[in-house]
Amino acid sequence: MSTVLIVIGLIVVFVIIVGAVLYAGPGKGNGRGGLKRRFGPEYDRAVARHDGDTKAAEHELAERVSRHGDLRTQPLSAEQREQYVAAWAGLQERFVDAPQEAVAQADQLLARLAAERGYPDTAYDDQLDALSVHHAHEVDGYRTVHHAASDAGSGASTEELREAMVGARRLFEQLILARPDENGGVRHGSAGRNRNLSLRPKGSGA
Repeated sequence: MSTVLIVIGLIVVFVIIVGAVLYAGPGKGNGRGGLKRRFGPEYDRAVARHDGDTKAAEHELAERVSRHGDLRTQPLSAEQREQYVAAWAGLQERFVDAPQEAVAQADQLLARLAAERGYPDTAYDDQLDALSVHHAHEVDGYRTVHHAASDAGSGASTEELREAMVGARRLFEQLILARPDENGGVRHGSAGRNRNLSLRPKGSGA
């Protein structure tokens, strides 16, 4: 009798384990809680874009992870890093006299830097999706500056353009400082070394 009870107990444990795995869904961290933790503000944006349909939003985000989660970023040499930092500093200076032009060039610089790090360079949307998987808390800055650089955003005020540049700078710093890890992801360095990257419109007094 005791042997039968042991066997039944093992079967019950097995069923519970299988049920838990199936409930979690395919892919590590792709359940609702995992996606919310991974994407943070991007999760909320996806839900809003799908008119509150969380299942549709989670399907979209899970697809992003499936396509780009294993992306291996490429390191930057010290020379490349210095060149990009100098280029960004130049854009900040140009912003004072030509904000729209500086924003457009910042958009191009971010796209080039992301491609240099190994993110897709075939289309903006695909690159943005890949960046959102690895830099979910900063990627909206790229989205904002890209919109501001487009014809649709050409009527933005100087303050709106400044905010777009500041948001884009956060992603720029992460792409400059992040180091590849042994698992194909990225380790994020401190952005403190680039705190001098500030933008102020001429005469703002801010």
